[in-house]
Amino acid sequence: MESKWLTIVIPALNEEDAIGGTIRRCLDAREEISHQAELDGIEIIVVSDGSTDQTAEIAQSFEDITVIVFEKNRGYGAAIKEGWRRGRGDYVGFLDADGTCDPRFFAALCETAIVENADVTLGSRLGADSQMPVIRRAGNRGFAFLMGLLCGRKVTDTASGMRVVRRNALKHLYPLPDGLHFTPAMSARALMNHLRIIEIPMKYEERIGESKLSALRDGIQFLKAIGEGVLCYRPEKIFLTGFTICMLMILILAAYPTEFYFQNHRLEEWMIYRFVVCQFLGSFGITLLLASTLSNRMAQMSSRRADSVGFWSSVVTSLFTGKPLVVIAGILTSLGVGFLWPGIVEFISSGKITLHWSRLIAGAFTLFTVLQISIFFVLMKVVEIWSVEQRFVEKNRLELWRKESIVIRDVPGTDAISTLETTQPVIK
Repeated sequence: MESKWLTIVIPALNEEDAIGGTIRRCLDAREEISHQAELDGIEIIVVSDGSTDQTAEIAQSFEDITVIVFEKNRGYGAAIKEGWRRGRGDYVGFLDADGTCDPRFFAALCETAIVENADVTLGSRLGADSQMPVIRRAGNRGFAFLMGLLCGRKVTDTASGMRVVRRNALKHLYPLPDGLHFTPAMSARALMNHLRIIEIPMKYEERIGESKLSALRDGIQFLKAIGEGVLCYRPEKIFLTGFTICMLMILILAAYPTEFYFQNHRLEEWMIYRFVVCQFLGSFGITLLLASTLSNRMAQMSSRRADSVGFWSSVVTSLFTGKPLVVIAGILTSLGVGFLWPGIVEFISSGKITLHWSRLIAGAFTLFTVLQISIFFVLMKVVEIWSVEQRFVEKNRLELWRKESIVIRDVPGTDAISTLETTQPVIK
């Protein structure tokens, strides 16, 4: 039967005004949480993250809890991870020490995690009864929209400060940062790694004491954490999003010149500026499209990458590999030469070029795209060689380990089981 212990970690930095009340509420809520979620036990760990006030002393005055004291500030995420490392819980959770979250809500989080077999269960602070400041609420919604756009899945509260995580899911979430961007990084990694996440609306009250969050500095860190999570598992998402934006801008800029040409069978001279911008956006977009395929292939070399690939990622990958890539390059080369051919013939025969600028721009764009594809083809070959080399090295390493195990096992007086345990390679 599966053990069901919960470890609650309370990270605290200079929270002397709130830490006592938060600990007392956690202790009072233990029986209710255990009964509702049918837990075998609950442990509470407070981590004083380099506090310079009475936070550690107040926490140490309580019995039946564990207090970890960092002499220097190591960060919000570092405090939570240290508490999880020292805890015994099969489910690990945390809540902020500032009094904004009700510890009794762990009952609903744990019950949902167990019944629904969720990897991460979090409390969403954006419900109707939330007292979150307007600026932070808007920022959270913005981060949630961005994460949903990049990940293809979404959570409403990417930085929720109250969560429960199944311990055996941590291997899919680590490494996680030490700072305040610990929570959005966890959300991004959970979404991109296809872990089961369930949100439950919870009451959120105004904090006690001064907030440690800087809207600008930590907002940038949150964006960085989301970006790194996407780059770790689905880097092609970022490049495909950029490609889509470029194509939309081209459609907007080219709409009027296209309509004008079909109506008048000519182009105005001032339209050259739109053509130049469209050429730039098109070349940049093609670069992003090729980068999405290359990064997708590189990410597949990682053992942490999930096997499933998104629809558009698979379409792009199939188009820009093997024979389809050669066909595309051939078509673009023909188009480029076709656009420029009249000017080439004119230059050879008369030494002059009166080719319209629109044909010059179109020809230059298509031929430059062929050059991009050629470079991309070489890079894909390099990645393919690396992939084969990596598989070869791993295969040889495994075979060598097996041979060494057999040799040592045959030594008289050697314990076979202990030998296998000590010679087994450690996977980090």
